Amino acid sequence: MLQTIPLRRQRDYRLLLSARVTSETGTEVSRLAVPLTAAALLGASPFQMGVLTTASSLPFLLFGLQSGAIADRLRRHRPVMVACEAVSAMAMATVPLAWVAGLLTVPWLIAVTFVVGTGTTVFRAASFPHLAVVVHEDQRTEALTGMHSVHSIASVCGPGLAGLLVQLFTAPFTIVVDAASFLVSAFLIRSIGAPEEHTPAPPRGMWTEIDEGLRAVVGNPALRVLCGCGVVTNFFAAAYGAVFVIYALTELRLPAGLIGALTAFFGVGGLVGAAVTPRLARRFGESRVLGCAVLFFPLNYVTAAVASGSGPLWATSLLMAASGLVTGAAILAFAVCFGAVVLREAPAELRGRVNATNTFTVQGVLALGGLAGGLLGELLGLRPVLWIGAAGVALTIPWIWLSPLGRSSAPRGR
Repeated sequence: MLQTIPLRRQRDYRLLLSARVTSETGTEVSRLAVPLTAAALLGASPFQMGVLTTASSLPFLLFGLQSGAIADRLRRHRPVMVACEAVSAMAMATVPLAWVAGLLTVPWLIAVTFVVGTGTTVFRAASFPHLAVVVHEDQRTEALTGMHSVHSIASVCGPGLAGLLVQLFTAPFTIVVDAASFLVSAFLIRSIGAPEEHTPAPPRGMWTEIDEGLRAVVGNPALRVLCGCGVVTNFFAAAYGAVFVIYALTELRLPAGLIGALTAFFGVGGLVGAAVTPRLARRFGESRVLGCAVLFFPLNYVTAAVASGSGPLWATSLLMAASGLVTGAAILAFAVCFGAVVLREAPAELRGRVNATNTFTVQGVLALGGLAGGLLGELLGLRPVLWIGAAGVALTIPWIWLSPLGRSSAPRGR
């Protein structure tokens, strides 16, 4: 039977996982190469960097809820996923072509980032219910751990590869790797053989269906708390991300290749988190893991803020590598338990819309956070943005611990 076969031996799951590893690695390459192109080659200002960060997340706000409703209506999700990857590949391929032609500008990068963000929004809406087709119900928590660990693997491989490629070929040509990764991902997903047997939700009007997903999240205490924490965390993470590359280049005086290498430690931490989170969740429960994970959320912000460009490069690098390792493990543990709670709490017929509601809020707020980070960087300077981010993500600690999730995570016998 399917549930007795280890996931690593299931062909379709391996294809799906390989597709995500490939695509996410390419995305991590562009995550460094695109802002480096904007900041180092096109002279983007902090505000323009904020808009660039916003462009990748704005589609979650504009199309996230509708994508979830549409996903629940679909009988087959796989063709939509393939199409999203193909469109993203074509968009990314225009960057090096525009650079060669002398046409590349910051607005061009913003437009490409918006198109790819739109593809990601639709892809995620379709991929969440599609996972239930590929993986048996008893193996979904394990499968979610594997899928979340993909981002960690990509965070290890992508930034280091990006730093090397940027040094060898310049940032615009490095983006070719991301375009190719989208194409490979599309091919792998298209090769999945599991029959899609999703029963489409009957259409009752777009906004009626969207409202059902919103009510499912707001009306469930666990889903409501997790969604709120995700919003706070991602808002300040986007503000941090909007200024970090400029901050690392100008304030800390780090070479581009070293920035990529340091980012990889975040991914290594994620791999550690992926290895231990299933065991911790089985032993202590998802709620206690969530409560412990948020304690480490401010660490990376504080470490970057106290680092100095005038000190030894090795000391700055070691400090930031260690904080990235710990923070990466904490974020991965939080994400896995977040997904497990959503799959457990959301009704099967509403999974697409519940996931889309979380995507709309948790991912959509990245657009606002990126814009806020860029504006604050212009008004206050770069380092204050990091301190504001540290204080902001620290709000998740009382939010979790004073919620029903936090109370359920308290040690037995109290």
